[in-house]
Amino acid sequence: MSTLPVAIPAIETPWTLPSRGRVGMFYLIAAESAIFTIFVVAYLYYIGKSLSGPTPQQVLHVPIFNTICLLSSSLTIHLALIALRQRKSGAFNLFWFLTLALGAIFLAGTGREWYHLIYKEGLTISTNLFGTTYYSLVGLHAFHVTAGLVGLSVVMLLALAGRVRQEHAHQVDVLSLYWHFVDVVWVVVFTVVYIVGR
Repeated sequence: MSTLPVAIPAIETPWTLPSRGRVGMFYLIAAESAIFTIFVVAYLYYIGKSLSGPTPQQVLHVPIFNTICLLSSSLTIHLALIALRQRKSGAFNLFWFLTLALGAIFLAGTGREWYHLIYKEGLTISTNLFGTTYYSLVGLHAFHVTAGLVGLSVVMLLALAGRVRQEHAHQVDVLSLYWHFVDVVWVVVFTVVYIVGR
């Protein structure tokens, strides 16, 4: 005697509104991406059109160490978020501090590069088209790194005061999205300025 298969009713998961924080951050990232796109296109358009030196080939050095530091900070902020969700406050503090330190090292490296370009090579924002587009694009990214470091520092201070707990993982995740965006943008800037532009 054969038995008919019994249909199991599908369990519907209730639809919930997406997080306002994440939606807001994605809108911010989209707007900032448009701004960066304009600066990247301008940089590419003006490559080789400077009437006087110095040129990128003469003065730019590929910032490999700085790049490794910044890209590594995407891993450390991800590990910090995992630790927070697992209620490991010590690990969260450690990985968050490492993220902050790596970002600060990157920003300090950018400052050293600018010092060298301005005082040793004579390249300023008004020297030629290369100087104008270089400082505009790299400076825009440095500004975003600075803004990210301010946010990371605030969370670090709150964490040291014991005010960051598992229930705050969502807010921390929103901030981490911004930091990942800064890292992804650097990959584009690095490729355009130090590889294609040279």
